Amino acid sequence: MVITGLESFKYNFPEALTGKRIGIVCHAASVDSTYNHIIDLFKTFPCTIGAIFGPQHGLFGQTQDNMIEWDGDEKVKVSEEIPVFSLYGENRKPTPEMLAHFDVLLVDLQDVGARPYTYIWTIKHCMEATSEIGMPLWVLDRPNPIGRVQLDGAVLAPDHFTFVGGAEIPLCHRMTMGEMAKWVKKVYLPGADLTVVEMTGWQRDSLFNETGLPWVIPSPNMPTLEAAIVYPGQVILECVNISEGRGTTTPFEMFGAPYINRAAFRKAFDRQNIKGIFLRDHDFIPTFNKHHGILCGGFQIHPTDLSVFEPVITTAAILKAAYEIAPNEFAWKLPPYEYEFDKPPVDIVAGDATLREWVENGDTVDELRRIWAPKQNLFIDQFESIALYKENL
Repeated sequence: MVITGLESFKYNFPEALTGKRIGIVCHAASVDSTYNHIIDLFKTFPCTIGAIFGPQHGLFGQTQDNMIEWDGDEKVKVSEEIPVFSLYGENRKPTPEMLAHFDVLLVDLQDVGARPYTYIWTIKHCMEATSEIGMPLWVLDRPNPIGRVQLDGAVLAPDHFTFVGGAEIPLCHRMTMGEMAKWVKKVYLPGADLTVVEMTGWQRDSLFNETGLPWVIPSPNMPTLEAAIVYPGQVILECVNISEGRGTTTPFEMFGAPYINRAAFRKAFDRQNIKGIFLRDHDFIPTFNKHHGILCGGFQIHPTDLSVFEPVITTAAILKAAYEIAPNEFAWKLPPYEYEFDKPPVDIVAGDATLREWVENGDTVDELRRIWAPKQNLFIDQFESIALYKENL
């Protein structure tokens, strides 16, 4: 069984934190192997909780969608004595006034292995804030639940940094939160006082259901491991007028639109010769979000072989097929998206303009692979120096 950073504290609470006032950044999935939440655990440890912070979607997952802010103490009460602050509202970076409540900031957030998932960028903002005043920041590491899924997608261009991407890493990156924090320190914040509490027993080429840990949904539309596996590609559908399955019981696994003719779509999609999935016909009517209440011609993605499955390439082929069969109905969403008001949402999520330009003018997904490969390979070489875990134990 994998021992997370939080779990290790139950057996050996660090002397460096004993007697300290601790600020905690957490969410619903910040639990140990028996579902005890970090807030409850820290009340039993030899320290004091000085403040609690929650990221996007709220401290316990109460906000449903992107750019739906929450207001800390006004929405969530954990304790009359402990202030609760939102990092997805008026502030996305802790203020000096917030930091004054404690001596050390500790982060325990469950990621899903895709660059646009905002929790790592909340950590980056926290690293910036603590660095400015010389405060220590600790990250309690957790598994990348889709570590077995191969690296995929464009490396984020620096001029496309936003709250859904703040480092030059691929869209599907295979790192843990602790490793991403180390990457941020190495490349962008070398002065950060960072401690990563490593896991034991975790191997990178594993899936979450092999860890022995409980799956607690890290955000409202990430109900299952299966959703996380396809998410690094399917998150791009947030940037077009195709439903990514929000408003169904299988978000990100399901996709469709009222203008999609399934037979024509499948013919166009099959031309890309995508491996490792079965695309199953499945029409649906979203109960909220895009096309709510309207019948969508659609499909469910069933990954069948993760050794060859490419989540971003798969979604690229989906976009291409939709564009080819319905060029007048298919549309890119316009800004704003996650506090970016100028650049096309698809560009900041995909990493640059190459995916959008390929959908409109390209031919086969091999072109994308060739374009993305040089920077992907450079990232792999650079990552080796900060990697905490091996491919196999």
